[in-house]
Amino acid sequence: MYIFEQRQERCVGLASELRSAGIDLQFVTEDFFQTGLGPLLHPGQQTNAILLGECSDIRGHIRTLRSAGCVNPVIVLRDFRNAKDTSDLLNLGADDVIVSPIRGTEVLSRTNSIIRRHYGHAAESVIVGELTAYFDGRDPVVSGSRIKLSKREYSVFQHLALNSNKVISKDAIYDAIYGTSIDQPFDKVIDVYICKLRKKLASASDSGWQYIETVHGRGYKLSSPELPTEVV
Repeated sequence: MYIFEQRQERCVGLASELRSAGIDLQFVTEDFFQTGLGPLLHPGQQTNAILLGECSDIRGHIRTLRSAGCVNPVIVLRDFRNAKDTSDLLNLGADDVIVSPIRGTEVLSRTNSIIRRHYGHAAESVIVGELTAYFDGRDPVVSGSRIKLSKREYSVFQHLALNSNKVISKDAIYDAIYGTSIDQPFDKVIDVYICKLRKKLASASDSGWQYIETVHGRGYKLSSPELPTEVV
C-alpha cells in the first residue's frame, strides 16, 4: 500500500499497526501525486491501495488520482467522524473512509473487499473445481485440505484467483507483484512460483489437477479441468 501522511509523529505508529497485519508499506510525499502515478496505470497495479492521511488538499489529491485514471482502492484515514465530510469524499472518488483509531486488520479487510468487487467477486472466496481461493489472506483449500503458501506464492496465486478463468500475461503478474519494488528479481521468477504452485495444488487435489494452465504466447490461467481455454 502507498501511504500519504504528512504528520511524522503519526507515521511510526501507523506503520507499526499496518505491518502487524502483514501489509507492505511505501510512504509517499506530495510529489507522488505529480510524478508518481504512472506505474499505477500498468496492468496488475490496480490492487495497490492508496491510504490518504489528514491534509489540507485531500480532495484535490483524490481528484488527481481519479483524473489520472487510477482505479486503485483509495481509503481516507480521518481523525474524527463527520458524516458530511465522509459523503463528500466518497462522492469525489474515495472508496472508503476509516476513522481513528486505525487498525491494520480493518484496513486490510476493507481493502480486500474493494479489490474483490473491482474484479467482480462479491463473496470472500471463489470456487474453481476442487479449489477454494480466498481473498481475505487465507491460504487456499484444495479437496478439503488447506495449502500453505509462502508470501510470494500467495501474491501470485491471489492475482490468478482474482482473474480466475481468464488468461493473464506473465508481465501483468510480474508487475502486480514487483512493479513498484526497488529490488526487482530476474524475469523468470514468475515461472518459478507458478511451478511451485502447480506442484502444491496437484499434490493436494484428489484429481491431481494442477489448476494453473499455460496458454502459450499469452500467459497463465487458473481454471478447472472442465473449463475450455477462453479466447479474449
